[in-house]
Amino acid sequence: MRLSRYFMPVLKEDPKEAQIVSHRLMLRAGMIKQQAAGIYSWLPMGFKVLNNIQKIVHEEQARAGHIAMLMPTLQSADLWRESGRYDDYGEEMLRIKDRHKRDLLYGPTNEEMITDIFRSHVSSYKDLPLTLYHIQWKFRDEIRPRFGVMRGREFLMKDGYTFDLTKKDALHAYNRHLVSYLRTYERMGLQAIPMRADGGPIGGDYTHEFLVLAETGESEVFYDSEITDLKFGTRSIDYDSVEQCQAVLEEFTSRYARTDETHDAALFEQIPEERRRSARGIEVGQIFYFGTKYSEPMGATVVGPDGNRVPVHMGSHGIGVSRLLGAIIEASHDDKGIIWPEGVTPFHVGIVNLKQGDASTDSACEALYAELKAQGFDPLYDDRDERAGAKFATMDLIGLPWRITVGPRGLAANKVELTSRRSGESEEMSPQEAVTRLKAIYQPVFDAAR
Repeated sequence: MRLSRYFMPVLKEDPKEAQIVSHRLMLRAGMIKQQAAGIYSWLPMGFKVLNNIQKIVHEEQARAGHIAMLMPTLQSADLWRESGRYDDYGEEMLRIKDRHKRDLLYGPTNEEMITDIFRSHVSSYKDLPLTLYHIQWKFRDEIRPRFGVMRGREFLMKDGYTFDLTKKDALHAYNRHLVSYLRTYERMGLQAIPMRADGGPIGGDYTHEFLVLAETGESEVFYDSEITDLKFGTRSIDYDSVEQCQAVLEEFTSRYARTDETHDAALFEQIPEERRRSARGIEVGQIFYFGTKYSEPMGATVVGPDGNRVPVHMGSHGIGVSRLLGAIIEASHDDKGIIWPEGVTPFHVGIVNLKQGDASTDSACEALYAELKAQGFDPLYDDRDERAGAKFATMDLIGLPWRITVGPRGLAANKVELTSRRSGESEEMSPQEAVTRLKAIYQPVFDAAR
């Protein structure tokens, strides 16, 4: 993509309405535009990152054996009356009527709808286990939407639902999701800590939230500092293995880590004082096991091995896709702008032409752009007729992890400058060496997607 042809309405000044870093930088970098309180249009670069996040989520769900589908945003109120949640959910639910005066709602979650789909098509234990998920827009009418996409009213969410014959099977599905979520977040350059949490309106005795530590987090969290040393990394795991998934759950949840809602001061004080930590955290996902909470009242049953009908055991597992974008910025920025991790960056590398209109410089940039494209990269070429300082400021603001600077002086020695956005360090090398270096840097990212 050439910046002269791209739609990226960058703001020079900090927006007054933005209270936190991610909201400010997303507005300044031309990623979103507010349409109403807590409701945003996703402009091209913001939409690009959103799609990159979705892609990672889909890939890791497929790796775990989960099946993608799509449910509508509008739901019948009758399903929620069956489960008993229609009146209990509260004012966060947007209730509407169609022209025939039928009660509908804009879905805040999909437990009832997926249970209805299951009971309509599955009747035997032989069809279990089953995990279905989708990535869809949700609406919760927050009383005070704020912090941009971090606490909006409309948001994009991955929600998955597990159906199993027994509690034991359902807890394996729970553990499988924990493993897949750890992989998902690490691929996005995040450390998301699983913390004991409260079930809230969804319910369930087993539930963990995944929180990213950040000063602007909405939750107070308490944890053993040892947990921040844990990494899932590139290890291979068999998602069908109960033992392997259970071992990962124990590894990542055996140390104390809780939100303020479930904090136990007495347990916390048993941790050596030098390892006790309290901080703020941003919730980016949650997993639940809630047994037969929905299957019993809604008649989601299967014929078991003994010929008797039994309600299935269910779980619900969510990732805040649009919220993740804000969380990544909160965790990865400096005073110049965003610093995208390689796994989610909107463009792999930015090319800055220091002397637009100079034949040799233009030709070298065009050749570099073409070579990067040929090697599978998605570069952003700043071909605008702007001064160098403005181009550098734009690149720093939008946060591409790597920048190649091309100017007449360097080209005279067949050199360009490769700069890391995170460290600020630059190195001179030939254009071909820059491409080779980028291939080595991004190879783990490309490999993880396979």
